[in-house]
Amino acid sequence: MVPSHPVGTRDTALRTTDDDAAPAVVERVRRVSAAQRSSFVARLVLAIVVGLIMMFPLYWMITLAFSPRTDVFSRELNLWPSEWTLENFRTIFNGFPTITWFGNSVVITVIVTILTVTVNLLAGYAFAKLDFRGKGAIFLLVLSTMMIPVQVLMVAQFRLVTELGIYGTFWAVIFPSAASAFGIFLARQFMIGIPDELIEAAKVDGAGTIRIFLQIILPLCKPLIAVLVLLTVMYQWNDFAWPLIALKDSQLFTLPIGLLYLRGQYGADYGAIMALALLSITPIIILFLAFQKYFVQGLARSGIR
Repeated sequence: MVPSHPVGTRDTALRTTDDDAAPAVVERVRRVSAAQRSSFVARLVLAIVVGLIMMFPLYWMITLAFSPRTDVFSRELNLWPSEWTLENFRTIFNGFPTITWFGNSVVITVIVTILTVTVNLLAGYAFAKLDFRGKGAIFLLVLSTMMIPVQVLMVAQFRLVTELGIYGTFWAVIFPSAASAFGIFLARQFMIGIPDELIEAAKVDGAGTIRIFLQIILPLCKPLIAVLVLLTVMYQWNDFAWPLIALKDSQLFTLPIGLLYLRGQYGADYGAIMALALLSITPIIILFLAFQKYFVQGLARSGIR
């Protein structure tokens, strides 16, 4: 049979069709690329605007901390210090035991962080990898404590530290903070993602529970540890209500309580307050910048969005 169209004619038709379709494809790709660029620019502008809005309180704190009192109490809005001065920092260091408050915050925060992270890791490992009776019910009970307001627990905590004879000491602040329900939940979610085959292989080699935890689990939990450390440090460093109740000696006060003492009877020295507030948040900012990589990894691998 003789084909109705010669082969050369068919190839020519196909090439003509492809040549006609090529500009349309190119134009479609250009439109998609232009839309993507426009979307990227819009998101970038939005991120910059939101970032500037969120950074403005920090900028205003730095401005007031290094501004003279004439600028602080001026009726005009000065977004830049007329003169950079350390007067406010000299005020908080000469008039108040700021160094003592700072040291108290460091001691309490370090001890609470070590205890809390240790308890959270051990409890998370138990809920994630060990089998025991009532594990699910106990875990739900732990999670249910997250729904109880902190203020409701303060009366029971006060009676507890009073009965133990530690009221008015650092231990009255440390012991009630030695565990965190959210930290236990976070540790469990992270450790569930660790393959059980690693644990089974370690058991075949004769490793016990403690050795598996120390040599297998912990080396894989660096992002989790970074998250727990950062969350615990930020919470404990900024805690105000409970240390104010549990501590009665001004020499044992922490920085958040010290901020209260900068308020006078008839007014407040806002420059000194901002200087002490800036001194208080600086360690947290440095710690977060140093461990932000592990912080993001830990939250991502724990399933927290």
